[in-house]
Amino acid sequence: MNVPLLIARRYFLSKKKRNIISIISNISMVGVAVGTMALIIVLSVFNGLEDLVRSLYGKSDPDLVITAVKGKSFELQAPLLTRLRATPGVRLVTEVIEDNALLQYRDRQMVVKMKGVSKNYYNQSNIDSAIVDGSHDLHREGLDYALLGAGVQHELSITLDNRFAPMRLLYPKAGKFRVSMDPDAYFTQKNILAGGVFLIEQRIDDSYVFVPLEFAQSLLNYGNRRTALEVKVKTGEDIGDVKQAIKQRLGPDFKVLDSDEQHVSLLKAIKVEKMFVFITFAFILLIASINIFFSLSMLVIDKKKDMAVLMAMGAGRRTIRNIFLFEGAIVAQVGAITGLVLGVGICWLQQTFHIVSMGMATSVVDSYPVKMQLSDVVLTGVAIIFITIAVSIRPALNASRLDVRDNL
Repeated sequence: MNVPLLIARRYFLSKKKRNIISIISNISMVGVAVGTMALIIVLSVFNGLEDLVRSLYGKSDPDLVITAVKGKSFELQAPLLTRLRATPGVRLVTEVIEDNALLQYRDRQMVVKMKGVSKNYYNQSNIDSAIVDGSHDLHREGLDYALLGAGVQHELSITLDNRFAPMRLLYPKAGKFRVSMDPDAYFTQKNILAGGVFLIEQRIDDSYVFVPLEFAQSLLNYGNRRTALEVKVKTGEDIGDVKQAIKQRLGPDFKVLDSDEQHVSLLKAIKVEKMFVFITFAFILLIASINIFFSLSMLVIDKKKDMAVLMAMGAGRRTIRNIFLFEGAIVAQVGAITGLVLGVGICWLQQTFHIVSMGMATSVVDSYPVKMQLSDVVLTGVAIIFITIAVSIRPALNASRLDVRDNL
């Protein structure tokens, strides 16, 4: 039988405690419960936002992207492509040429990110599911078509499949030029029709234009050079294992990026914000738990005679100390468990019934995204344990130092 725990539980459940001690103890439990509940909810919202970012970019992002370590492009040789396609786990390889270009339509113009992709691109990407107008095909009836972001179309008021007013893409020529009023001396220009409009995420929608690889190759005069190779991994294969295999085959001249590494800055920002939110709420929990310190201190004063009797009966100072440590732990655990139940319950209601909406007609999701993770619950529990020990240790030590003779 654990005597300190038994006595601590009796003190917690006893109805003979002085009123002020009971009130402070209840305030402590409520504070810990509210802090725990808020922490679980906020961490779940950050998890939901992280998943939302991944799902949004997942419509256009490949499983793996291969780029050059130095420079923005590399020479694509047949042996390199053969080695890559022969790598275990690789299902599909898409060639990509991507660079900034000037897009003109009628009397308007803007700088866009032009991305030229090979014909097998739609076997790898889910961007065709994000089409809101027109068709995703980049080749139709012997003509080249471009796929525009919704923001690009809106900015330039582009009409789809307008053969009388095609779009014009311009790219600066390399080398030195003599002064001339002729724009052909400075830019390579090619016309292309607008074939479809996609809606994925604002950063992509406001800047990206997808074109056939051959079109980009001709406009940029890239020849056999490519800016990236996008890899689709076979179903059931581990992306991390395939990534390491590709690195070994291609050598140190290439970088291989998975989905998270392609947006490392954005995801890192979310993780950093989540960490600071956790630290902030941990301090709030600590402040709420200070009431445990006061309630235990008052309980020590109230139970001086009881402690003296226990020590006279042979209880050691360690036993006395543990009684009040257990008392603080019980108060904190009751509050923490209540907060965890409430927090998990509220997150489940939000996931199931979408109670709290984003409040914006243009938002990509109707309600706040939440995702509960066991790691957050464990981390919250560990934080509460440390906080409980921090606020309980001093009253417990004071109780263990009581002089038996002064209280009998």
